[in-house]
Amino acid sequence: MRFILFLPRKKAIAVFAVLTKIKPDQVLYGNGIEQSDFEGRVIRLDFGDITLVNAYFPSGTSGEDRQTYKYQWLDEFFDFLADLRKKRPKLIICGDYNICHKAIDIHDPVRNKNYTGFLPEERAWMDKLFENGFVDSFRHFNQEPHQYTWWSNFANARGNNKGWRIDYLNVTEPLRKSLMHAEILPHIVHSDHCPVFLELKLK
Repeated sequence: MRFILFLPRKKAIAVFAVLTKIKPDQVLYGNGIEQSDFEGRVIRLDFGDITLVNAYFPSGTSGEDRQTYKYQWLDEFFDFLADLRKKRPKLIICGDYNICHKAIDIHDPVRNKNYTGFLPEERAWMDKLFENGFVDSFRHFNQEPHQYTWWSNFANARGNNKGWRIDYLNVTEPLRKSLMHAEILPHIVHSDHCPVFLELKLK
């Protein structure tokens, strides 16, 4: 399966899509949470026993209120995934998470430690995700530093590779053995993000 994600921004409303050559068995919009669904942050597609959830996580860059909502959304989304896994254990959770998980995922962890996207509470949420049966597909294959998916448009950040890894293709544990290859494609320039790629071998 190959999926192309488009993640442009428009105020608080999320705009993104999934392009697929394989017709899904089912497409569902939203996660049943009013504010999240109003902002259009989640799409679910079922392909046989595989479920793809494409999510655009909130950003806290516009102020304290949005950061507070980000924490609320993270808790609600975690519960949504926990419920979904009971019926659909083979999940792929992809999209712009707006969170760097570890120091290796950001160009300057010291100076950015108090910035949204790298706050302790956000990183702890990522810890919880991976401690509860999710696999970071990129780090499954690659433990090298300086691997980023987003760069600021200022100060030639991309040219200097001063970036953040905030875009993920994560899978649940039942898909770990299906992982074949994952990489970041920084040479493809279409926005301030770059594509991320995951190959699975499915029966």
